Amino acid sequence: MRNTIASYALLSGAMLFFFSCNNDNSKNNMSSVNQSSASSTPHNLTPEDLWSFGRVSAPALSPDGESLLFTIAYTDIQKNSSSTDIYIMPTEGGEMQCLGVTKENEYEVAWRPDGKAVCYLAAKSDDPQIFEKSIGSTTARQITNIKGGIDAFLYSPNQKYILFVQRVKLDKDIHDLHPDMPLATARLETDLMYRHWNAWSDGAYNHIFLQRLDGDGKTIGEPVDIMKGEPFHAPQMPFGGIEEIAWSPDGETVAYTSKKLQGKESAFSTNSNIYLYNVDSGITKCVTDFNLGYDKCPAFSADGSKLFWQSMEHDGYESDQNRIFMLDLNEESEAVNLFADTELSVASFSLDPKNENIIYFIADEQAKEAIFQLNIATKEIKKVTNDVADYTSIAVVPDNSSLIACRQSMSNPSEVYYVNRESGKATQLTHINDALLANINSCSVEERWVKTTDNKQMLVWVIYPPHFDKSKQYPALLYCQGGPQSTVSQFWSTRWNFALMAANDYIVVAPNRRGLPGFGKEWCEQISGDYGGQNMKDYLAAIDNVAAEPFVDADRLGAVGASYGGFSIYWLAGHHNKRFKAFISHCGIFNFDQMYATTEESFFTNWDLKGAFWEKDNAAAMKSYRESPHLFVNNWDTPIMVIHGEKDFRIPYTQGMAAYNTAVMKGIPAEFLYFPDECHWVQKPQNSIVWHREFYKWLDKWLK
Repeated sequence: MRNTIASYALLSGAMLFFFSCNNDNSKNNMSSVNQSSASSTPHNLTPEDLWSFGRVSAPALSPDGESLLFTIAYTDIQKNSSSTDIYIMPTEGGEMQCLGVTKENEYEVAWRPDGKAVCYLAAKSDDPQIFEKSIGSTTARQITNIKGGIDAFLYSPNQKYILFVQRVKLDKDIHDLHPDMPLATARLETDLMYRHWNAWSDGAYNHIFLQRLDGDGKTIGEPVDIMKGEPFHAPQMPFGGIEEIAWSPDGETVAYTSKKLQGKESAFSTNSNIYLYNVDSGITKCVTDFNLGYDKCPAFSADGSKLFWQSMEHDGYESDQNRIFMLDLNEESEAVNLFADTELSVASFSLDPKNENIIYFIADEQAKEAIFQLNIATKEIKKVTNDVADYTSIAVVPDNSSLIACRQSMSNPSEVYYVNRESGKATQLTHINDALLANINSCSVEERWVKTTDNKQMLVWVIYPPHFDKSKQYPALLYCQGGPQSTVSQFWSTRWNFALMAANDYIVVAPNRRGLPGFGKEWCEQISGDYGGQNMKDYLAAIDNVAAEPFVDADRLGAVGASYGGFSIYWLAGHHNKRFKAFISHCGIFNFDQMYATTEESFFTNWDLKGAFWEKDNAAAMKSYRESPHLFVNNWDTPIMVIHGEKDFRIPYTQGMAAYNTAVMKGIPAEFLYFPDECHWVQKPQNSIVWHREFYKWLDKWLK
């Protein structure tokens, strides 16, 4: 339902110029996306705009701290695909230099440890390999030639080794069992976790391999599987990446993340661990077996004496407080919870290479993803940034008082910023989307505090249309957040984009209802076991507050949401007391019994619903199941649009079918928008644009 990976992407039918490297190494080419509809007339944001913005990756800082390395991706809507190129620019800002070197996309971009070359993956015959391009060179050289290709890589600091990630087939499939039936498409399952997120298990596992290099950086010998053939993933599936692996500074130890569980045990657990692999001896040891929840994303201190990582306490709770732990590797001591005195939950962190006592991290506070500084010695936490924005990555500039970060908001896609560590002042370094944004009418965002039914204060974002006129009346949309424990922060998205909703002349009401992070553990954790309780009252308190304004037409209210937000729509449909005139539910839970029995990560439903639907003596679970939306369809009387993707294994698409079929059978106006090739999200550009067109067509039909 929720996941920990943030979503990125973005924009337009306006004229856009950008630096393009693919194919001809030229600059200032017109984007093929926009040539057919070029216009310099200011206009409201469109779905096409969202997919025309350049998408910048988190920048990597050069070893000397003087340059930034990142990629920019652009989407070709007609081709339904994107292309990515590599850029370098000075840390303190200046001209971007394009390093396009192949006709293929370049990704997983990194500096070589000596800073003299840029490394990346590019596909040759569908087998991605590592390439290097020396700074100042016009050509690249291929480093690896691994059969089947690789998915990620990491150089050792001394450049004696490369770690790479590759899928390794270990489990038998139907063709191994019946080799004389090569055209058979059957599957035979004997345990759980046979499918995950959007893909069925293929019997292969992510494994980390150690490849030795000679003095010229060429591979020598055969790669070694440091997972030793174990049937476990490292990095974790489905979203783990190179951030789950780290080298020690001396190049002698590899720290990696893995959940070494299978089948039913894996489906009901979040217990991943950090493992240390010694390169010389080949011995692996677990250093986090004392903790039962998630442990992931290790990092070594600059001198290699300490190990840091992200950690959650409770097994089965994927939205637990995410803390930073520290272990002294030179002493026989216990790991230390550096977050023992705070309720903040870390999204990512970065160590100060020049000050062993300082860690910078990103955490949500009151619906804004801000940068914080942690002093290890004193446990003091200082907030660095205070702007109304989300920071999504940080890198610490050595010998300097600054940070490099990516920053976005409800009004602007992500760009790279230079952040002063002391003042928190953020200076924009990249201006990838300035020209396009200059031709788009902007909306305004209000931070409003609303009293809830239990007399607490709730932050509600209210987003107003461009050229908002308070003397007029507008329809309003209640936005119901997914997760359920996912923040309604200053995010920018290609799907739930508040600026686009406002651009269609809707006032958007986005409450940080109960169950969201950033407002303390009690606020966040109240929702588990109470899906139909206080957080639903919070939704209604928010929309009732804004609907009372003279510029809102209270007879033209709609409610929309996805995932837990989609469930919220189904629940509100049976309880809203005529407030709303239209609903849209994307990938929502309709029937709790079926959800518990068919989702893939069973730990999620087991934690949030407090147990299984057959546990009749479990009072907490029975309370949860009594709130299932399908039990209240007798009260449904409002037009509803249902959206679902067939490859959504978190909330199977039959949940959406059941809700849509029920509405039709009850004679309620309904539509079912179905994507056979999408999962819990809509990721393909043309599918996304169709999603938006049908989304607003439905709302306009009933609210305008």
